[in-house]
Amino acid sequence: MPRYRKTDALYAVTTFTSFAEMLDRNAAAYPHLPALADLTPTPVPKLTHAELRSAVLAFSAALRALDVREGEHIAVLSENRVQWCVAYLSAITMNCVVVPIDRNLRENEVVSILHASGSSAAVFSEAYRDMFEGFRTTLPELSLLVDMDLPAKRGAVESMPALLAAHTTDAGAVFPPARPDALAVLVYTSGSMGSAKGVMLSQANICANLVAMRSMIEIPPSDRFLSVLPIHHTYECTCGFLCPISSGASTTFARSLKTVADDIRTVRPTVLLGVPLLYEKMYRRIVQGIAEKKLAALLVRPLSAVAGMLESLGAGPLRKKIFHEIHERFGGAIRMFIVGGAAPDPAVAAGFRSFGFTFVQGYGLTETSPIVALNRLGNTRDDAAGLPLPNLEVRIEAPDDDGRGEILVRGPSVMMGYYKNDEATRAAIDSEGWFRTGDFGSIDADGFLHINGRKKNVIIAKNGKNVFPEELEEQVNRMPSVLESFVYADTSKGDEHIAVRIVPNAEHFIELAHKTGGEVTRAIIEETINNEIRALNKRLPVYKQIRRVTIQDTEFEKTTTQKIKRYLVGR
Repeated sequence: MPRYRKTDALYAVTTFTSFAEMLDRNAAAYPHLPALADLTPTPVPKLTHAELRSAVLAFSAALRALDVREGEHIAVLSENRVQWCVAYLSAITMNCVVVPIDRNLRENEVVSILHASGSSAAVFSEAYRDMFEGFRTTLPELSLLVDMDLPAKRGAVESMPALLAAHTTDAGAVFPPARPDALAVLVYTSGSMGSAKGVMLSQANICANLVAMRSMIEIPPSDRFLSVLPIHHTYECTCGFLCPISSGASTTFARSLKTVADDIRTVRPTVLLGVPLLYEKMYRRIVQGIAEKKLAALLVRPLSAVAGMLESLGAGPLRKKIFHEIHERFGGAIRMFIVGGAAPDPAVAAGFRSFGFTFVQGYGLTETSPIVALNRLGNTRDDAAGLPLPNLEVRIEAPDDDGRGEILVRGPSVMMGYYKNDEATRAAIDSEGWFRTGDFGSIDADGFLHINGRKKNVIIAKNGKNVFPEELEEQVNRMPSVLESFVYADTSKGDEHIAVRIVPNAEHFIELAHKTGGEVTRAIIEETINNEIRALNKRLPVYKQIRRVTIQDTEFEKTTTQKIKRYLVGR
């Protein structure tokens, strides 16, 4: 089965197997180009590529002076910022193991990860100092605490700014010999004490992933990334931080999700990474704004169609000029939107493209460092996760009549295993090196990978067919009245039926009330949503039809990549 069309040549990318190699090369090739920057005031607000290398060497020297030795585990916990990146790279280049921790975890979850990972040092921002100081009696092995914000050492807590100032390095300083195949990053999945799994990644794993993804999508040194997703997550860490850095490009950290619109205008990024929910909200606001201008709304579709046809004939980026006001909302320089973390709505991708934006989706998991498949700029399918990376093998195990089965992956970016959990590792990776993703999907005749949903979420219909909740949720979420939804198997009345819990889109109902002059009542919300579900059912085969609808007011609790925590949803 072909993986690439003959016309899809890969970009030439210099290979590397360690972060020290990456930093050395970039400091020499792009010494004065920006590498990292914070929009929030911090002690280290920005660094060029040469300054980044120096800062990493300096902090590594400081940690060694504080008796941190090779192989020790160093936890990092803070908001997205330059210092997080310096701590991450310092730990790895001195052959220690970095443990990135989700800053939104509860204190009990943080202490569980610190204990399970065996972390002997922690680097954190001021907001977490009291918490870490409180851990000293519970975790006697946590012997070194470093605060990113303290101007000077306070008690037993070291100051990162002071350590950097005291250990400046000269141009002749070098990194110790790298150990590319050794454990370098330990990422914990969500879970309560004893159930969270530590994904073990090496530098070789991550570097192989970086080289392969960059061979499919060109990232020049002129690119400016705006980072909005939590950097502890492997998707943002690899794709939003390490990918631009390895290319000589730059990453600027947004202040928060609430300030993204203003931050985009400040940074004028060329690349924005996001999750489906972020782009769906952006797209809805664009469409809403156009709808309010009735004449403009009538012209959008024909203008986009004509411009698209002329562009295909070589007329240049006409849609970007026609819809320049929309492009200016995103700073006017966006070259590419990248979406990951979950499957986006194909209608949203097509909608952004109709306005002249390049919209690229991919698929991956923490265990694969993370990217498995990517769409390419000139070879994109909005309903597909993309083409497998050139250095990975992807196959479908035991496909059904529709060609759908569990996705298996083999290659250099597959994890080393789960930390101190041989049983889970054996269950995930077989003797031939195939990793079970836990996702169901298929590969079409052109080699594109399509994702249907998680294996553990599949509902088996009475006729034996697989029903994937995620696929139904995608269709339900397109309804104007729906903010988000959760599809599940309802067995409350004996027989199993497909049911859905829905959070209404408050903005839609408020707009409806303004237009009709009426009130937003529970009865109107229920009637509207149920009518839309009935209309959807008419388009679905009988075994997929939704038989029960429950409406709730509060949004579902989500992961850092904005996926619903399904195990927390009451039925």
